[in-house]
Amino acid sequence: MIVRNSLILILALVLGGCVSKPPKPDNPYFAPIPPQAYQAPAPVNGSLYNQATSVNLYGDGRASRVGDIITVVLSERTQSTKKAATDIDKSNDVSLPQPELFGRGLSAFGNPISFSAGTDSQFESEGTSDMSNSLSGNITVTIHEVRPNGTLLVKGEKWLTLNQGDEYIRVSGIVRERDIGADNTVSSTKLADARISYSGTGAVHESNVMGWLGKFFISPLWLF
Repeated sequence: MIVRNSLILILALVLGGCVSKPPKPDNPYFAPIPPQAYQAPAPVNGSLYNQATSVNLYGDGRASRVGDIITVVLSERTQSTKKAATDIDKSNDVSLPQPELFGRGLSAFGNPISFSAGTDSQFESEGTSDMSNSLSGNITVTIHEVRPNGTLLVKGEKWLTLNQGDEYIRVSGIVRERDIGADNTVSSTKLADARISYSGTGAVHESNVMGWLGKFFISPLWLF
């Protein structure tokens, strides 16, 4: 009884570890800056000039303040190739000739006493791995923080609701102001400490995910 209950508990823990919760929109980490977090504009006092909405006549119009909008151009491409080959061959030979005593070879039951043994082992393996990924598109994010050295922390997410589920893109990273184009765009390759996620939920996404039983047979828990 105890063994059966233990097996049921272990199986429940294994199945629970194989289940992952699908992501949901409106993640607080990627949420835009709330209005109350903006610095309150100074009173106008009858003047037409407003510091909160002013534009620098000598600037280039690039986003540089908390809450400004930047479009990240996704142009990620990775490719890796790995090949390994191993060939090991080892052989041993041990031979003991017939010993002699007083000039005569020793024998047992009429057979000469001698010994010889040999071993031969060989191992050969070869593996090849080739992987290529690419991601292209655009996502508009907001500036969440201006660092003391002038770099900008940007992050945001985009959700697309389709007839068979949802797709989402999440981006966060640090960008230099001089890397931002005149049209307030920046390449994703210019993001430092970048975190880029692209996935989805729904029937189409779940059909491309391995089931829990298949994951169990390729996990370290499967000993064979």
